[in-house]
Amino acid sequence: MRGASGDLPDERASSRPPAPSYAVAVLHHRDETALDRCLASLAGQSQGPIATAVIDIDSPVGKRSAGFEATHIAMANLGYAGGGNRAVEWLRSELSPPPDFLLLLTADVELGPDFARVLGSEVAERQSVALATGKLLRSDGVTVDSAGIRLPIHRQPRDRGSGERDSGRFDEVEEVFAATGAALLLRVAALTDLEVEGELFDGDFFMYREDTDLSWRAGLLGFKVLYVPQALAQHERGWKRDLRFDVPVELRRHSFKNHYLQWLKNERLGTLLLTLPIFLGWEVLRLGFACLRDPAILPAYLHAARLVPGALRKRRAIQRRARERRRTSGP
Repeated sequence: MRGASGDLPDERASSRPPAPSYAVAVLHHRDETALDRCLASLAGQSQGPIATAVIDIDSPVGKRSAGFEATHIAMANLGYAGGGNRAVEWLRSELSPPPDFLLLLTADVELGPDFARVLGSEVAERQSVALATGKLLRSDGVTVDSAGIRLPIHRQPRDRGSGERDSGRFDEVEEVFAATGAALLLRVAALTDLEVEGELFDGDFFMYREDTDLSWRAGLLGFKVLYVPQALAQHERGWKRDLRFDVPVELRRHSFKNHYLQWLKNERLGTLLLTLPIFLGWEVLRLGFACLRDPAILPAYLHAARLVPGALRKRRAIQRRARERRRTSGP
C-alpha cells in the first residue's frame, strides 16, 4: 500500500497493529436492487464488520440479502441526517463493547473488497483523524465521483475530481476538508466530541451537505479528515449538474438552504471578513440563477431564515467546545 503524503508523517505507527474493528450502517431508501448490491459488496470484504444494520428509511423492512445477514431498522423519512443519527443510536445501544469505527454507507455504494480493511488501517494509525473516506468512482469504474471534498473561497464545497477520468491525480493519502457521506468512516471514540445538542448530523439539514457540515465542525474541534485512495468504491451519484431538475424540488431546496446553515454555523470570523466580498458576489449569482432558472427553490431562503436562531445557538456551542479543546490540548 502506498505511503502517506508528507503532511501526515508523524502519526504513523512504527509497526502495523491488527486491523481495527468496525460496524456498518447502510442508509436505504426504496431501492432494493441497490441495497442488494451494497450488501453483496459487504459480504465480499477481506475484513468483515462485527455487525451490520440497514436503516430502512421510509422503506419496507427487508430481510437477509445476498447471503449477508443484517439488522433492519425501520424509521420515518428524516433524511440522511436522521438516518445517520439513528445509526449512531443503534451502535450505542446494541454493540458492547463498541467497535473502533462505524462505516456509514448509502445503499447506492458498492465497496471494493479491501475498502474497509485499508481505510480502517490507515485511520487507526492517526489518532487525530475522526472522519475518512476512500476514492469513489462512478459505475463505469474510470470516472471519479469523489476524491474527498474541498472548500473553495466561495464556500460551496466541491467533490474533488468529480466527473473527471481517474488519471492518478488523486492517488496519495492526504488530509482533505471533508469526506463524502456516501462512504464515511467515523472514529467511534470521537462521536461524543463531534455531537452538538445530541446530534452527530444536524437534523435541520435533512438531506445534503450534512457531511460537509460535520467535517467542517470536526476541523474546528481539532480533528482531521483523511482521504485514502487505495480504499476503492463505486457510487452512482444521484445529483449531477446536467440532471439537476431530475432531483425533486424539496431536495433541491434543502441543498440550497443548507449552504447557508453550514456557513453560519462554522465559518471563522477572521475568514469571513477576508472572503466576504467573494461570498457575497457568489450569492448574487446564486440568487440570479434561482430567479431565472429554478424559481421553485426560492422558498429555501425563508426556510433558512427560520432556522437561523438554531444555527446561531449551535455555532455558539461549537465555538465553546473548540475553546475548551484548545485549552485542554495545550500549546
